[in-house]
Amino acid sequence: MKRLLLCTDLDRTLIPNGTQPESPEARSRFRLLVSRKEVTLAYVTGRNRALVEQAITEFGLPQPDFVIGDVGATIYSSDWKQWDEWDDHIAPDWQGLTHDDLYRVLCVFPVLRRQEQNKQSRHKLSFHVPVETDARKLVAEIDQRLKYADIRANLIWSIDAAAGLGLLDVLPAGASKLHAIRFLISRSGFDSETAIFAGDSGNDLNVLMSDIPSVLVANADAEVKSLVANENKHTLYIAKGGYLGMNGNYSAGILEGAAHYWPEVDAWLRVQP
Repeated sequence: MKRLLLCTDLDRTLIPNGTQPESPEARSRFRLLVSRKEVTLAYVTGRNRALVEQAITEFGLPQPDFVIGDVGATIYSSDWKQWDEWDDHIAPDWQGLTHDDLYRVLCVFPVLRRQEQNKQSRHKLSFHVPVETDARKLVAEIDQRLKYADIRANLIWSIDAAAGLGLLDVLPAGASKLHAIRFLISRSGFDSETAIFAGDSGNDLNVLMSDIPSVLVANADAEVKSLVANENKHTLYIAKGGYLGMNGNYSAGILEGAAHYWPEVDAWLRVQP
């Protein structure tokens, strides 16, 4: 039996919490797809465990087989057992320090406003930043300060359009959505050619631009669409809408992309539940 690994971001990808409308039947079709024994579902999100569980309840999402949380800083199995081997894998980049330790290094930047405690994790330090900030300059200055402290970090900039805020996540250099997906694939015996990822925003870019087959949902950030517009890589599909009469937003875009990469999915989705 062919094993399919479907990895998807949550907010504004699977979860319809953006400004664009959701196709009414899309999430029920998504549940139908991931209920099949051939499909393994992984949520790949900036949310922590508590916020993922909240989203599952609030939006009636299927229970996943895996969760990559905190923008790639944590990995959980379906029973919410955290993967210690992933923590051990990424910890050396921060010299064994925690997010509180790193905050003491970076609090000299007045533009950074630390997010709520429940948005932090051992290997993720998250800030709100005024959206008008020169992100490129800020990231370069932070990167220089961290390197001076011999800390190897992955700095991820994105924008929360609904809140009108810039978001900056500081992770170990070896931690990201892309790194964590690759780790999951290698440790769980999947074939990278039968895995796909769906996303919508800046913190999804490193996967969207990688060799992992990826889907950009139709409601994606305009900035992200602009960045990928000139990409010719055959492993990126941009949802257009129209598939099964759906609009390509959120889960409709995930399904459109899944059918593009996996021909059998189209047949499955056309069967009435």
